[in-house]
Amino acid sequence: MGVVRFGIVSTADINRLLIPGAHASDKVELIAVASREQSKAEAYAREWDIERAYGSYEALLEDPDVEAVYISLPNTMHCEWSIRAVEAGKHVLCEKPLSRHPEEVEQAFDAAERAGRLLSEAFMYRHNPQTMRLAELVREGAIGELRLIRSVFSYCLYDADNIRLRTDVEGGSLMDVGCYCVSGSRLLAGEPESVFGQTYVGPSGTDWVFAGAMRFSGDVFAQFDCGTTLPERDELEVIGSEGSLFLDDPWHCWEPGIELRRDGEVERIELDPTDSYRLELENLSDAIHGEAPLLLGREDAVAQARALEALHRSSETEMPIRL
Repeated sequence: MGVVRFGIVSTADINRLLIPGAHASDKVELIAVASREQSKAEAYAREWDIERAYGSYEALLEDPDVEAVYISLPNTMHCEWSIRAVEAGKHVLCEKPLSRHPEEVEQAFDAAERAGRLLSEAFMYRHNPQTMRLAELVREGAIGELRLIRSVFSYCLYDADNIRLRTDVEGGSLMDVGCYCVSGSRLLAGEPESVFGQTYVGPSGTDWVFAGAMRFSGDVFAQFDCGTTLPERDELEVIGSEGSLFLDDPWHCWEPGIELRRDGEVERIELDPTDSYRLELENLSDAIHGEAPLLLGREDAVAQARALEALHRSSETEMPIRL
């Protein structure tokens, strides 16, 4: 069983969710972290028990012992640094969303293929057994023919300096949390044929509320809303011709469980809690060693970016967009 030595590019807050899983895994060894300041990197490395600290992202990429990197930089830096990393010989797990610009995503995967390295978008919920069981139930016809997907993801944030509310790095609710709703809908229904999006733009200039609708082949519909100025909510409901599936914790998967609602009865499908962040790291590690296929690669990432860009354009033009 192969172990892959990882480095982390950035000291972003999201790292706190990934690092415990990295330390707990027998397939991952977290050996390095980089910041733009040496002192900050050193303090971070001490806090999280990481062996090496670098005062620049370039310095970490020059470390020959680092085989793969997790990139948790701001949205607009994801593809640039993914390209730099694969060209430096590293495999890459890049935090979602990789980009909302399909051409940038294509360029990143082109670079990875030229370098002979793997690149994956870090939608951690996709690796969780809850998500896999949900997809199985839909495929098996547990709710009849798929008709409608309803999802939400929101929270409250009013700190204008927070990166999630900054226009210069393409922040906003769609990119931060709505992308999960888009990804989950695509997982179950395929690729959208048309989309329509509407936004409430807050004082920060980012979308504080985003409501979207998507139409898929076979007359399957998805509707979602997300927000950075709404109560904390995360739900997913998948509705078919004969019943529905409801998840109260579809994205974090901290308290997994699926309700199958059919024929006037509710069956609770229990699942054991599993660290999604550890699973996504281990999937990349296994793929590097040829022990498993990469779950999320080029096809999914490009399609995700295409859907996000279409929703964004629709909200700006106030018109439906066909894909």
